[in-house]
Amino acid sequence: MARRMMSRLGQWSSYVFAVDFDTNSDPIYFALASKQSERPQVFRNVLADEMCYSLHVQSDDKIERAKFYGGLKKKLSKELPPECTILEMSIFQPNVKDSVIKGYFLKDASKSSATERVLGELLRNDPVYVCSYLCGGEDRQWSQHLWSNTEDGWVEVLEKYCVVPAEKPVHHPSTLNIINYDVFYSFEDAYKVLQQCVDIIPESKAVLELVDQRLKSKEKTDFPVIVIEGLDATGKTTLTESLTEALGATLLKSPPQCLSPWRARFDTEPPLIRRAFYALGNYLTAGQIGQEARQAPVIVDRYWHSTAAYAIATAVGGKLGNLPQAGSEVYGWPGDLLRPSLVLMLSLSSQERMRRLQVRGQDKTMEEEELEANHLFRQKVEEAYQRIEGPACVTVDASPSPDQVLQQVLLLIREKCHL
Repeated sequence: MARRMMSRLGQWSSYVFAVDFDTNSDPIYFALASKQSERPQVFRNVLADEMCYSLHVQSDDKIERAKFYGGLKKKLSKELPPECTILEMSIFQPNVKDSVIKGYFLKDASKSSATERVLGELLRNDPVYVCSYLCGGEDRQWSQHLWSNTEDGWVEVLEKYCVVPAEKPVHHPSTLNIINYDVFYSFEDAYKVLQQCVDIIPESKAVLELVDQRLKSKEKTDFPVIVIEGLDATGKTTLTESLTEALGATLLKSPPQCLSPWRARFDTEPPLIRRAFYALGNYLTAGQIGQEARQAPVIVDRYWHSTAAYAIATAVGGKLGNLPQAGSEVYGWPGDLLRPSLVLMLSLSSQERMRRLQVRGQDKTMEEEELEANHLFRQKVEEAYQRIEGPACVTVDASPSPDQVLQQVLLLIREKCHL
């Protein structure tokens, strides 16, 4: 299997390795070479009695790869010794799209053979590549050993490389696989993912049957379409209901209610599948918008901006600066998705938003819990919102009273939509 891998991936030594010791910091990068040089920082954190390994999930089948990686950490946590630390890891070719291969870096202080036994079984039975790292000589120089299986099932070393430091890449590795992994830019691409899941996720069939009946939307609508975006507890529900009444409009929500029976099921799936499900929800909403906007203005509670902003912020690890630069194609509007006339994003200080959440006393969503616990994640979501183009968000201060916010928004709508 490892030999087939080498032919598919080309030169293994052309990849850069990134280990995440802290999700709020940059990864530690290292590369492979024929000669040793300065010891990479990743190994400066390794104690003398610790063994190091890495495993990398790779398959030609995107669905198989996503499903297996989605459950791999739980499997490792269950089967590896408790003294084994599991760290997020990826390998990639710098600045090459779709080149990221996800995996884990292991620091094992157990002094047992259990870890190598577990990794050997994975190598024999699953779509993974396994490496061990050995330290030799007085200067503690490290080498990587790429494993392979022999015909009789034993593990052998296929290739051996020296481990050397690598420079931080221009683009954070997690940005290389965003398109059609975390964010979808066409109906067809999202549809294909669920189509490939029919045999392993029975609910996919019901979703696709619903999507096949979706209402087609025109590129332009007869009446304006106004989308209200923002984090939870910024006042979206209050504002959308007030706008609907004030403008004699129709109120829609994204994802649409018709997907509710399957949301809990797809929320447990890996990002590739979960994001494809929600992308299709936007196209269902677009069909509803196209129909309703023939007769009256349409107010939409969240739309593609939310789908993309949360996906991008979740996918990109580390600091705010790791987000794709403004103007990147990642922030471009899908060419086949109905465009709203105006997108308004409600902005509120984190302190006031938390106060409102506590007053509401509602159960938090998984993403809301992440927003509450992780200030950096919240910054990335808000920044991603602001960078999306075609149309861009117009920020609205949501701190005044609901009536004041309503009047402020009505003025914007009259100015920009001529209502």
